[in-house]
Amino acid sequence: MDHIRLLIVEDDKDWLRGLTAYLSMQDDIQVVATAANGDDALAALADHEIDVVLMDIMLASSMEGIWLTARMTASSSVRVIMLTSMEEKELIFEAFQAGAVDYHIKSEYMSIPAAIRAAYLNRSPINEAVAERMRAEFRRLKQMEREVKIKEIKDLITPTELEVLKLIDKGFTQPEIAKTFVVSIHTIKIHVGHILRKLGVGSSREAAEKVREVGILEDQDQ
Repeated sequence: MDHIRLLIVEDDKDWLRGLTAYLSMQDDIQVVATAANGDDALAALADHEIDVVLMDIMLASSMEGIWLTARMTASSSVRVIMLTSMEEKELIFEAFQAGAVDYHIKSEYMSIPAAIRAAYLNRSPINEAVAERMRAEFRRLKQMEREVKIKEIKDLITPTELEVLKLIDKGFTQPEIAKTFVVSIHTIKIHVGHILRKLGVGSSREAAEKVREVGILEDQDQ
């Protein structure tokens, strides 16, 4: 029988001892090496054939496990499962960004063997609690991206130009916009020319669509 060759990176000696004993009872899992710090972990990876790594996020009171995961996955084909007693969504997101294939809470140790097998077969599912935290983080980042784009555009165009864009978006022609603002058509043409140059588009319709895409016109409508 082929064994899944496992490296455990954990600085809690009692937890490491118990986890090693528990996993050693599995017929298809072989604990090849253990490490308590980054240097030992990298040395173990260099000295042994490793398939899966169980990586504690917190090593020596720092999130060294995330850095180690990024280092290992960049230089080898090992699959890393993050182990932690914490469930902060920021840590989950950083773990997957670093290259982890799964994220496991230590208190759920009885399901760790199944997670190791899934990682080995490249079939690691993301449990619903983890998935929801990741979705929440993606939503937060998406909102931050939207806010940055809105600020960039609002810093580019003046309030008057924004009002012109709002009317363009509603289908107003330039003569109609001029009449609404009680200014000459020449003045509106100047505003439109400035808008096109600032937003890097070729038509007023494109400008209105670009601004609506980031949600500025929606904000103005409310």
